[in-house]
Amino acid sequence: MRIALFTETFLPKIDGIVTRLKYTVDHLQRQGNQVMVFCPDGGVREHCGAQVYGVKGSPLPWYPELKMAFPRPSVGKALELFKPDLIHVVNPAILGLGGIYYAKKLEIPLVASYHTHLPKYLEHYGLGVLEPVLWELLKAAHNNALLNLCTSTAMVSELDAHGIERTDLWQRGVDTELFRPQLANQGMRDRLSEGNPDAPLLLYIGRLSAEKEIDRIKPVLESIPNARLALVGNGPYREELEEHFAGTNTNFVGYLEGEELASAYASADAFIFPSRTETLGLVLLEAMAAGCPVIAANAGGIPDIVTDGENGFLFSPAEDDAMIEATQRLLANQIQRESLRKAARAEAERWSWASATQQLQAYYEQVLTMDELPKAA
Repeated sequence: MRIALFTETFLPKIDGIVTRLKYTVDHLQRQGNQVMVFCPDGGVREHCGAQVYGVKGSPLPWYPELKMAFPRPSVGKALELFKPDLIHVVNPAILGLGGIYYAKKLEIPLVASYHTHLPKYLEHYGLGVLEPVLWELLKAAHNNALLNLCTSTAMVSELDAHGIERTDLWQRGVDTELFRPQLANQGMRDRLSEGNPDAPLLLYIGRLSAEKEIDRIKPVLESIPNARLALVGNGPYREELEEHFAGTNTNFVGYLEGEELASAYASADAFIFPSRTETLGLVLLEAMAAGCPVIAANAGGIPDIVTDGENGFLFSPAEDDAMIEATQRLLANQIQRESLRKAARAEAERWSWASATQQLQAYYEQVLTMDELPKAA
């Protein structure tokens, strides 16, 4: 099968969407498919045998790590030369709209997938009034597809409720060979805690942006004597967060990759994740695979991963002290913490990228047997 993948973000950027896509491309290629990735140009030309076609773009003013790449005629020419059996658009916004256009023009079956809960992001940027408008735009784009894949049951329900048709679940995946408890070590713990390895160590890994609600961790940190917080990652909200956490035991670590990243997960006492806008929360699965107990908001796609009291703790995001209470409860009971570690690892071991990609390929094969394309939205 020849698959053209359109995405608004890809390597060398680091985020949950890119993580899913790089493993997906790898396993699709291993399964004998040919993949061509269309994405904003980041200097990458090949990934695991797949050609990467970079489209020139401009950085977003409020988030320079993301680029707006508008589809050009050269994209259509590259598609015609590649001759895909199917086009898959990931979070169609700008470049992805080109994928939708060419799927129609060239009469190529179209699959779309939803990974970023953009309508819920708006309220964190003072634009909540535009949420109904954005849902209409998303509906117009996604309803051109024969199949719309979501990464959690909550998002399947959300898209259904907003009139997006032909939805289904694309199962989660995690690299359990990379993320493993055995990578816990005192050196990484010393680095994350800035020389205080015996103190309780809280960890957040991910994008430093407003919608992640990282600022809400501050009262948790202040409620636990001598606790340290390590924030791994970067993003447009870093300066504001540095001001917000000034005077606390907070370490802005920056990006980590590979075994260093996996070691960070494995070396912490708790992974804390306050975001209410997650379609899945891939970092939670990575933490669980590394044996790090998780404390997360009971919202979005997170309950698909975390079962409260069994492999982590969920807290109500509507209750001001709920995250504090959950964290204190976890840190106070070492026996329960070890039980959560083992259960978290066992849950992560159920989800491999190979299995998730086999499921995706089955969806592709299903789409290719459909007789007609949906009417234009």
